[in-house]
Amino acid sequence: VPGGGKAKHFFYRMEDDAHFIAFWELLDVPGLGDFETNLSRAAGLPDHINHIAFGVSSAAELQARKQRWLDAGLEVMEIDHNWCHSIYTRDPNDNLVEFCLTTGAFSETDRQRALAALTDDSLAFSPGPATVAIHKPGTAAASEVLE
Repeated sequence: VPGGGKAKHFFYRMEDDAHFIAFWELLDVPGLGDFETNLSRAAGLPDHINHIAFGVSSAAELQARKQRWLDAGLEVMEIDHNWCHSIYTRDPNDNLVEFCLTTGAFSETDRQRALAALTDDSLAFSPGPATVAIHKPGTAAASEVLE
């Protein structure tokens, strides 16, 4: 690190050796001081607002990723959003990470409504999730299901 200190550079492989997301950890950098690594909290927002999301192409892939997180000792939140099915956990910087499978089809009307929502705050909100489940590492079933 120019000016002193140390840095670690971590790569999180997504699918293969061509798809990564990278993070830096800075240690003992003079004048840097403490800083927030959670994207949302650093911006003064609630924890869940800004997060890292990746798409998957099948239910089997989503379940395999959930099992991989559980096998690594991570808690997993699973949400059926009615139009997509998502799993979430936290990365080492406490950011929310999501894998998402789109389960619904979108029409031209949906597209127009989404575009209108960019500038019109009076539009009705979408319905809430169908289910929310919390999966703890080392358990066969969800430890908590919220409907």
